[in-house]
Amino acid sequence: MRFHSLPESKRYAEDESEYAVVLERYNTVLHELFAGGDVYVIAPVWTNEAEVSPPQSDVGYWQTLLMTDDPDPEFRTYCHLFAARRPWRYGCLDELLRDVADDKVAGVLITDTQMRRVYHPYDGGADVFLATPGERDQARDRHTDWLSSHPLGL
Repeated sequence: MRFHSLPESKRYAEDESEYAVVLERYNTVLHELFAGGDVYVIAPVWTNEAEVSPPQSDVGYWQTLLMTDDPDPEFRTYCHLFAARRPWRYGCLDELLRDVADDKVAGVLITDTQMRRVYHPYDGGADVFLATPGERDQARDRHTDWLSSHPLGL
């Protein structure tokens, strides 16, 4: 399911009042999904190097995926995944979420520790993957004003 982060599907915040709306929408859904539990925050680093340093000191290396297996090592692409486990608190990821909203950071995933619910914020909104159709429908019904008016929900 896809939620837009600003009214009328506006993609980028232009002032602090719009950033407040973006963060409130991100945090509201995240809190509904993860209140009282821990989350994994997963961030990718894309490179043509087989090894890379973590993007921040408080995240740990998880795994590396070879994305293009070109015979020439110069043209290989790797996706290095870094993860941190954190207790979820409303607002605890605001700095990261603001960077995502500004398209400074991309590909972030936030998930419960069993990886049954996945929250993928991006500039303009968030995709949410839930464990059951019933959970999806409840989340959709709580936030109908945040859904796209496009027939496919995009």
